[in-house]
Amino acid sequence: MSDAAKMVAAVYDQIGDKPSDDISLSPSDDEYMIRCENLVKIYKTDEVEVVALQGLDLDVKRGELMAIVGNSGSGKSTLLNMLGGLDKPSAGSLFVDGKNLLKFSDKDYMEYKRNTVGFVWQNNARNLIPYLTAVQNVELPMLLKGSKQRRRKALELLEKVGLSHRKNSRLDQMSGGEQQRVAIAIALANDPRLLLADEPTGSVDTRTSNIILDIFKRLNETEGLTVVIVTHDVKLSKRIDRVVAIRDGRTSSEIVRKRSYAQELDEMGNIVGSEEESTEETHEELVVLDRSGRLQLPKEHMEKLGIRGGDKVKVELDEETGRMYLFRSGG
Repeated sequence: MSDAAKMVAAVYDQIGDKPSDDISLSPSDDEYMIRCENLVKIYKTDEVEVVALQGLDLDVKRGELMAIVGNSGSGKSTLLNMLGGLDKPSAGSLFVDGKNLLKFSDKDYMEYKRNTVGFVWQNNARNLIPYLTAVQNVELPMLLKGSKQRRRKALELLEKVGLSHRKNSRLDQMSGGEQQRVAIAIALANDPRLLLADEPTGSVDTRTSNIILDIFKRLNETEGLTVVIVTHDVKLSKRIDRVVAIRDGRTSSEIVRKRSYAQELDEMGNIVGSEEESTEETHEELVVLDRSGRLQLPKEHMEKLGIRGGDKVKVELDEETGRMYLFRSGG
């Protein structure tokens, strides 16, 4: 057994699962754009081994807009890189748009990045070339693919992000928010079915953040584009109906809006004041059971119980009420 295989086996021993030869996920399931099961990612150097993902499970339906949150080092950026074809999983199961990424060759990854996925970075310098105009930047990926009518399509994409009036401007003539909107247009240039955004509002003010999210929402609603956003922006996540929290390389909880954001705006008359902070709790946090029945308790609950990871707890089921109770062990 190779060193890499031994490391993967050790991770599965630790998390209580063994990889199976039978893939339980259906690659042809048209309901889902993303399906992850027992996903593991290990980074290894000569001096250190880091387990970034420890058996993560995640399903994202086609045409869904959702966010992923988590502390630094939780594994959210690692997951995003694998969904974007920028990194390879170590083990587990990962299907995107019906494609099994664990079986991809280098050529398959190249085709996947060209035709399936679009990526928006927090650092828009990774998307933009400073000495080109906005429309030239958007044209560039189409030029590399040899697409015809590049200029017409680039202008259409700039119109979608509200920047047709800045088509001939260079980066030094645009604000940070305008640059980020150009980056979104570039990410759409290959007609992706999945759009990934890594901290897209991390470097802009609240007003610009709202504009950027509105663009994502409009693309999701009008074009059926599946959008996954990684963010630390609490205000941004409050405007998204489904937020998945990752902790220690696993899906720990889902924060689901009680009523959709669109419903709340309708009830408020979609007035300007709707952007103000509300004292009403709009989301509820649900602990996620993975496919092996494991769950991660919210940190604040553990602190109140006075327990830590690795401690033993007592679990009792009340069959009459259907409720489960957790007690700190007396031992």
